[in-house]
Amino acid sequence: MSLIVIKPGILDTVQDAGRFGYQHLGINPGGAMDHFSAQTVNFLVGNSPREAVIEMHFPAAAFLFQQDAIIAVGGADFLPSIDGEHIPLWHPIIINKNSVLQFHGIKKGAQCYLAIKEGLDIPKWLGSFSTHTKAGLGGFHGRALQKNDVVPFKPHDCYAKYLSGRDFVVLPWQADIRWSPSMPEKICVLPGHEWNWIPETLQSEFINKPFTITFSSDRMGYCLSGVPVHSNIKAELISSAVSFGTVQLLPDGQLIVLMADHQTAGGYPRIAHVISAHLPLLAQVRPGEKIQFQITDIVAAEQQLIRQTNHLQQLQYACKLRLDEFLKV
Repeated sequence: MSLIVIKPGILDTVQDAGRFGYQHLGINPGGAMDHFSAQTVNFLVGNSPREAVIEMHFPAAAFLFQQDAIIAVGGADFLPSIDGEHIPLWHPIIINKNSVLQFHGIKKGAQCYLAIKEGLDIPKWLGSFSTHTKAGLGGFHGRALQKNDVVPFKPHDCYAKYLSGRDFVVLPWQADIRWSPSMPEKICVLPGHEWNWIPETLQSEFINKPFTITFSSDRMGYCLSGVPVHSNIKAELISSAVSFGTVQLLPDGQLIVLMADHQTAGGYPRIAHVISAHLPLLAQVRPGEKIQFQITDIVAAEQQLIRQTNHLQQLQYACKLRLDEFLKV
């Protein structure tokens, strides 16, 4: 049971929830850029939240399924289709063998995810499926997917009886991805350890002026273009731990937000940290688009993370119930 990459994308990799516990050895957690979307597509097909998914950037790959499967696509909307017919995001979909899943353009977002019921049949490295491209380990042979790659997925039941000869069937329920009553428009951050290294006037600029994601951004970091933010303290910082979401101040006054493939330590001032609940929102911003920051506090950050986590748990239970009921019919 497998899928074949019949057209490679610009950077399609196997990811999961991340590889934790090895940062002291210089091995970053990695994992999906948008953990919320990656978990949601896994829930739609009945998988655990840590199951492997395929993360895609546009232009994305085209996949030929050699066996029928239940899949879900979510995150960015890259206008997906099966055998040329449009399919919706955030639904479980039964796809027939010899059908082709492909993506035609960018409607919204930056990272798209594909989950397959039961998951990909690949080995873990240090407890994770995530691809560590610099080490050449994890994921599918430690690299991005290439043309003619045959990616196996785990054995599962035959779903042909639900298809009746059709190329695919969209199951009728859809995941509600609105984890907050009013989805935030600004990216909330907590003041960093070196927040007071910048004068109050520039602190105000940081939270009141938009920044543009530059085209030099990648999975390691989002480079920001905007009002220069210069430190009023002339001192060298000893390299210290950094994390996904750390906002670093560069010597030229520009900023970089560390993303999923960030280094484990850095020597630039850490003026802020994106709160965990807003990392998925940031991950879906494309180069050329603008973001604006908003200062928050630890209590509010925890409340938003709890709200998001509770929503994901409800999605997991609801999706499993609906899928189990459908497959028993």
